[in-house]
Amino acid sequence: MTLKSEKLYQQAKRRMPGGVNSPVRAFKSIGISPPFIKAGKGSHIWDEDENEYIDYVMSWGALILGHAYPDIVIALQKQAGLGTSYGACTRLEVEMAEKIYKAIPSMEVLRMVNSGTEATMSAIRCARGYTGRDLIVKCSGCYHGHSDSLLIQAGSGVLTYGIPGSEGVTKKTAQDTILIPYNNTEIVEKVFKKYGEQIAAVIVEPVAGNMGTVLPRLEFLKKLRENTSAYGSLLIFDEVITGFRISYSGAQGWFKIVPDLTTLGKVIGGGLSVGAYGGKEEIMRRVAPDGSVYQAGTLAGNPFTLAAGLTTLNILSKKLILYSELERKAKLLCQGFYDVGKQVGVPITINRLGSMMTLFFNQKPVDNLSSALQSNTDQYAFFCRGMLKEGIYFPPSQFESFFLSTTHTDQDIEKTIEAAYRVLKRIHA
Repeated sequence: MTLKSEKLYQQAKRRMPGGVNSPVRAFKSIGISPPFIKAGKGSHIWDEDENEYIDYVMSWGALILGHAYPDIVIALQKQAGLGTSYGACTRLEVEMAEKIYKAIPSMEVLRMVNSGTEATMSAIRCARGYTGRDLIVKCSGCYHGHSDSLLIQAGSGVLTYGIPGSEGVTKKTAQDTILIPYNNTEIVEKVFKKYGEQIAAVIVEPVAGNMGTVLPRLEFLKKLRENTSAYGSLLIFDEVITGFRISYSGAQGWFKIVPDLTTLGKVIGGGLSVGAYGGKEEIMRRVAPDGSVYQAGTLAGNPFTLAAGLTTLNILSKKLILYSELERKAKLLCQGFYDVGKQVGVPITINRLGSMMTLFFNQKPVDNLSSALQSNTDQYAFFCRGMLKEGIYFPPSQFESFFLSTTHTDQDIEKTIEAAYRVLKRIHA
């Protein structure tokens, strides 16, 4: 821990819960205080004492083009000169809606919001308003933000700190949420046979990212689609992480499964706070002012965020080869981890799709919450602390995904693998 970061952390703890504005940033699960970051450029970040790190958090997946991407910086400078927020309609909102629709055609009508949590919360409200039903189905270990009805055995920071849900979530609210295991098709059938006529929607991360990266079985996603359609329920894909990350058309484009509603965030903001939800026109016309499902936001669709987001999507759409390059680099990185683990005798499992991945300290395949929880969190903490000392910045939790950006170089990856070897060979010492 650097001296300036430690001083800032002690000061922060006096004014903020845990000294942070989001729980996982506290680094408690790996037993150290967090570095305070002051700058980022490309694939690298610097803390308050000028320690340099290769960054694999990338603002939790939002920075697919890396830190301070020149075109985004220019777009933000230009927009700042025109104003950062009007609370009024802008051309950028229309352009963003069209851009998203062309990439993800299932989002026929959409609404911009300010965060992934707001997007999923609003999508659930819309689903309930459209169907006239109350029950929501979600998967154990999937995190859809911190709204009450979705903070039931969630992933991410909730797993890290062993919180089953959250104080403040009422029993009545929890009773409206049905939990099922991720990737379990038999349970899907049983739940719909028993509750199908009462289920408003199933919300799912099509690639889970908050119990670590967990890939879906294709038959699981198909079974969700089949049952929601059969019972008049809605299928909501939470693509806050996967949207424009694993492919330009997101997970639904990758797996060729069309949901009724989709939530987005992260990449579409170009590094600024953002969210969006949308889907079939018939459903989304229930949202005010077209319909009676109310949702609003002072800063929703603000031009500053959209300037960064549109610049990002324009670059990705014109250079789709960037996804192939991300795939190549991700394969190179993961193969390096496997090779190092084998050399030093540390069993690991790596789940990956595109440039989204997790290294589990686990001898067995990880395909749901139960198997993810069998991972050796002590070994991950040792690894993460050691990599930080080597100048490699990984998520401070076994149950998070890490990410590549287009600015990560082969040299970055080589340095990372070499550092992993030095750290892992000491893990049993």
